[in-house]
Amino acid sequence: MSSMHPLRSILIAAAAAIAAPAMAAPKALTARDMLLLNRISWGADAASIARMQELGPRRWLDAQLHPSADDQLPAQVQAEIDEMRISSTPFLQLMAETEAQRRAGALLKDNDQRNAALQDYKQTISILAVLGIKRSLLRDIYSRNQLKEQMTWFWSNHFNVFMRKRDIRAMVSDYDESAIRPHALGRFRDLLEATLRHPAMLRYLDNADNAAGRINENYAREIMELHTLGVGSGYTQKDVQELARILTGVGVNLDPGPPKLKPEQKALYIRDGLFEFNPSRHDFGDKVFLGHQIKGAGYQEVEQALDILAREPATARHVSLQLAQYFVGDTPSPALVERMARTFQRTDGDIPSVLKTMFDSREFDASLGTQFKDPIHFMVSAVRVTYGDRTIINPGVLDKWLNGMAEGLHNHDTPDGYPLISAAWNGPGQMAVRFDMAHRIAVNAKPLFQPPHADNFEPAPLQPHVALYKASLTQPLGPQTREALGETTTPQDWSVLYLSSPEFMRR
Repeated sequence: MSSMHPLRSILIAAAAAIAAPAMAAPKALTARDMLLLNRISWGADAASIARMQELGPRRWLDAQLHPSADDQLPAQVQAEIDEMRISSTPFLQLMAETEAQRRAGALLKDNDQRNAALQDYKQTISILAVLGIKRSLLRDIYSRNQLKEQMTWFWSNHFNVFMRKRDIRAMVSDYDESAIRPHALGRFRDLLEATLRHPAMLRYLDNADNAAGRINENYAREIMELHTLGVGSGYTQKDVQELARILTGVGVNLDPGPPKLKPEQKALYIRDGLFEFNPSRHDFGDKVFLGHQIKGAGYQEVEQALDILAREPATARHVSLQLAQYFVGDTPSPALVERMARTFQRTDGDIPSVLKTMFDSREFDASLGTQFKDPIHFMVSAVRVTYGDRTIINPGVLDKWLNGMAEGLHNHDTPDGYPLISAAWNGPGQMAVRFDMAHRIAVNAKPLFQPPHADNFEPAPLQPHVALYKASLTQPLGPQTREALGETTTPQDWSVLYLSSPEFMRR
């Protein structure tokens, strides 16, 4: 068979090229696009830049507000999370095992043996907390659903629990996993009850000890002052007392079986995992809470109180202010907060709708690139931009660094959570630590990639991958920073200088 004439081949190829739809090149991101990406996500990396180029800023933002159920993590990262004990063993089983360990140790007669057993128990629950922190940081760094991960941190901080109190170290990983993350972009009312029913919160704010005739007001006070209404919103000490009475009997039960109850109380008893509503500990007297009459009825009173709190205009304003401080700046305009609060009330606390009202605002747009990063934003964004396509083996190192910057996960001892305003994080001491962190991440990042107990480990050359998207990264930079970066001679020097720049310190 004779071969095709070369000219005919050229003509056929040309015709095919004309007939085929042109593949549009990804649209280059503007400076504003990069600023938006850095605000909504934990920080730009190659994958998020490519994703925004593919979808465009508007569709990308919508995908962040309404993420898929799949975190879409890299296979190696997902495998690492799946292998964690907190992922493979149900929470109830973990708690049963650790509680059995604690009780067995407490029964030992010899003081030295008992103290050693206590230390072993503390180490066991500390390991569970560390695993939860590692899982959280891996998701922050690698998940495609970046807004969901940011909101998980935000709500975990808003509904803060301190892991070093009692046995909360054994609980914090499940607190984030089952109480916070599923509702981070859901309805505020659902999130509020999920935190109320989690043993970590009930332990931390002492409601597990709140019973009729032995009232503990801690949780009742904080749920109004911090979680919902806010300081100065008009509630009284009498409201605190009435809510504390409503919350009597809401607690934690680590025993495998139910308590002994009178026949008339059994129908009112509720057990859900470690959460318990024990009617024998409840004050069944009638209450008046925030002007509402609440008849003694058991756990139904709690549901009514949460409905009231979630729908109070003061809650809409307080939560909107917190969100605006986190995403817009220290002193967001009252007009923006009021618009967000109206959306909160109109949608019955739908969190994505409130966020969209904020993201669509002129105030949000004007704030891009001006908000000073707190330590976790600085740390995670630095790792993402430098090594976002390389799997970190030892994310616990990041938490040690975060604790050195005074913002370790679940390590804030008071219920108010870490501050959201820049003045808390931009002092001279903090800046000196950041410059050191920039050098560690760009030049001395070996600990991040070193497997546990691998003393002689030598990683492959840790080459920062900024060359892949340097053009996008430099879009929002000022001329002085661009000029300084242009004088660097190695990728490491470029990365150190970039991570230390005034522009990178802001989002």
